[in-house]
Amino acid sequence: MQPNIILLTDSYKLSHYKQYPAGTSQIYSYFESRGGEFEGVTFFGLQYLLKEYLEGQVVTQEKIDRADKIYAAHFGTEKLFNKAGWEYILHTHNGHLPIRIKAVAEGTVIPTHNVMLTIENTDPNCFWLTNFLETLLLQLWYPCTVATISREVKTLITKYLEETGDPSTIDFKLHDFGFRGVSSVQSAGIGGAAHLVNFMGTDTVAALTFIQEYYAPFPVGEGLGMGFPMFGFSIPAAEHSTITSWGRDNETDAYQNMLQQYPEGLVAVVSDSYDIYNACEKIWGEVLKDNILQRNGTLVVRPDSGEPKDVVLKCTQILGEKIGYSINEKGYKVLNPKIRIIQGDGVNYESIGEILEHLKKHGWSADNVAFGMGGALLQKVHRDTQKFAFKCSCATVNGEDRDVYKDPATDHGKKSKRGRLKLVKENEMYITKAINEDGEDILQTVFENGKILREIDFQGVKENNLK
Repeated sequence: MQPNIILLTDSYKLSHYKQYPAGTSQIYSYFESRGGEFEGVTFFGLQYLLKEYLEGQVVTQEKIDRADKIYAAHFGTEKLFNKAGWEYILHTHNGHLPIRIKAVAEGTVIPTHNVMLTIENTDPNCFWLTNFLETLLLQLWYPCTVATISREVKTLITKYLEETGDPSTIDFKLHDFGFRGVSSVQSAGIGGAAHLVNFMGTDTVAALTFIQEYYAPFPVGEGLGMGFPMFGFSIPAAEHSTITSWGRDNETDAYQNMLQQYPEGLVAVVSDSYDIYNACEKIWGEVLKDNILQRNGTLVVRPDSGEPKDVVLKCTQILGEKIGYSINEKGYKVLNPKIRIIQGDGVNYESIGEILEHLKKHGWSADNVAFGMGGALLQKVHRDTQKFAFKCSCATVNGEDRDVYKDPATDHGKKSKRGRLKLVKENEMYITKAINEDGEDILQTVFENGKILREIDFQGVKENNLK
């Protein structure tokens, strides 16, 4: 059963149906990023919200009655809740929400300060419903922000790969380590999927099931088995418990066991349980060197403490000296293909740039390192990272459209758009215009009166992100 849509809002929304001007028949609102850390935003996550919360008969008498009781206790009165309005939706629309949502195609990168979604009621008696849904729809900020940060990291790493190494390796250069660091399993699924719009490496299993549930090209339960599309991949890897349980005196045995248990392919081994430099120089670089070189695959050494840029550089230098390196056609040093490094501690947009720049200055290619990003990818974000807003821009009152906007004297950055809007693309640039201005609107109707009219699968999302 879907959650009770009547309860998925802020308390003050319950009183708003009495606050619009007399004669109001339609409220029209939009969603945008008003700026923030990055100049473009990846639009992602709407289809999840539509399928999970808005599609189909979402209003029932049971849900209305339950909401009536909760709100009566919450406000201390039975007079505030718009029970008649919800029963009107139940009886007139069979519990389907009379709203229309237009949006840009998911995966598309839109410059900030542009409309990405509009919503309006389709029944004049339900003008109050449009902004009642703001609370839920504004949660688009989270997948959009995660997808944006992931894309910006991809752009950053690609820059260094183009300068010092092989850009074709980019898909696995940022691995999602964030499951344990988020607030909920739901957040892990949403944010983890947003990351996979850009990359292909993840340890957040919830992201895989999220994609299958909400963005699969086939109904859930079909196509399962080795043949279903998979958008996230991982490798066997050690954690500290699997290394330190051998005891400090048996650290070499713990590492050797990893090579023996996984004799082929990629395997990652956390190596800082005691002394990362000793592990690189003496254990990996001397005792187990032949095992590494004879193995049919690549060992990925993982530091997990210390100053990231300094630790990564020193480990790279030690492994290069001990196991060997070559000079690529761009003039940078690349470790023997049997060994690489993944940095998973203290990783964020800024530290990735610092690490790669530090390696470059010392003559090392970005090919040598990949990154695992956890909290900074999925949790250290908020709505104001990209300043997302949902605002009413037009109200139809007594049959006439009225521009609606805010323009605070104390903060001009919060000035909102006015009127009915569209998004057009001119000379490869996205521009928000009034609905009656020239240019074809690329916002498409994706939802109307309880039905999803246009779906996209995850491959389509990824393709849009590359345009």
